Amino acid sequence: MKQEHIDFYLIGIGNHPTPQWSEEVLSLIKTSTVFSGGKRHYELVKSYLPKNHRWIEISGKMNALIQQYKAVEVSIVVFASGDPFFYGFGNTLQRLLPNAQLKAFPYFNSIQLLCHKTQTNYNHLTSVSVHGRDWSALDEALINRKELIGVLTDYKKTPAVIAKRMLQYGFDNYSITVGEALDGAAEHIEQLDLATCVTKTHHKLNCVLLKQIAPKEKPFGIPDAAFIPLENRANMITKMPIRLSTISALALQHKSVFWDIGSCTGSVAIEAKQQFPHLKIIAFEKRIECNDIIQQNTERFSTPGIDIIIDDFFDLNLQNYPTPDVVFIGGHGGRLKELIHTIYQLNSKVRLVTNAVRATSSTIFIEELTALNYTISTHTIQLNQHNTISIHTAEKNDK
Repeated sequence: MKQEHIDFYLIGIGNHPTPQWSEEVLSLIKTSTVFSGGKRHYELVKSYLPKNHRWIEISGKMNALIQQYKAVEVSIVVFASGDPFFYGFGNTLQRLLPNAQLKAFPYFNSIQLLCHKTQTNYNHLTSVSVHGRDWSALDEALINRKELIGVLTDYKKTPAVIAKRMLQYGFDNYSITVGEALDGAAEHIEQLDLATCVTKTHHKLNCVLLKQIAPKEKPFGIPDAAFIPLENRANMITKMPIRLSTISALALQHKSVFWDIGSCTGSVAIEAKQQFPHLKIIAFEKRIECNDIIQQNTERFSTPGIDIIIDDFFDLNLQNYPTPDVVFIGGHGGRLKELIHTIYQLNSKVRLVTNAVRATSSTIFIEELTALNYTISTHTIQLNQHNTISIHTAEKNDK
């Protein structure tokens, strides 16, 4: 039987001064000539490599690296930290060289090691990475109130920075366990409260476990009076029953990018992020004073991850922002028709929702979007003695 050709052998390694490899891996290393990995990996393994070996360094310039790989005609042995398919180089290879044949010899990833060394049951662990990434995955886990979160850190998003951000958004109901240089001579593990962690500096090789020590309420429908309002304009907020009906109309379950235009206090954006924390949400508002109001409200209601843009919407280069697949029009400055067509130019299948008090707004919304082959549905709500609100939803006809 002909043996299948393997393009890349992926060997997961720990931080041991002496690598711990099976006989199969040792044999593979002895009979190979081309190796690859980061600088740290090379320092750990170079004394075990054949004398006349070639080393291809993984340094972050992926296009140049892939070109080097393509020029190699033999199998390449790649050293990676822990498990190559846990936020690792195996995933990168599959993305950039989808037809390559891979074989992995994994080791424990760092979060697994930290669980082992602290005897932590990780059956229900949620793992996220902020290593070279934004905060979105950690934000989602926190808003979802996950009880145990493992975090891969980096040089900028350190344990102290993570703890500071969590306290900023009111997630003080977690402890933080920091594992430094796991499996190495400098290994150190400590469990801290977040306030203490903010003051500390840790070894550059670390990961953390966030353990929930008390539950934190996640309301469905935030009371209007709880929001910090626009000064002297306390009524300029989408009332809670209308807010929740609006979020229902937005149908956010399977959406990715949500724009809240005319965000004011941020109430709709915050309520949406609370219920659908996977969303990328951008809150647009032209009142300068609303920047602090929205930010303070996101912190008050433990809702990180909302991008706040303070400017006249029509003055922005909208190509600089991720394209929305759903938009709430909370304000339009009397330029509703122009706003609709501006959004439509970005995404001709975008879902739009607006809350109209004036008949002219309803007429423009319905007529313009009907002409663009949308189906309009409308629900009306009147709260106490307030004006009747028409919640209009525009959904694209694909026929």
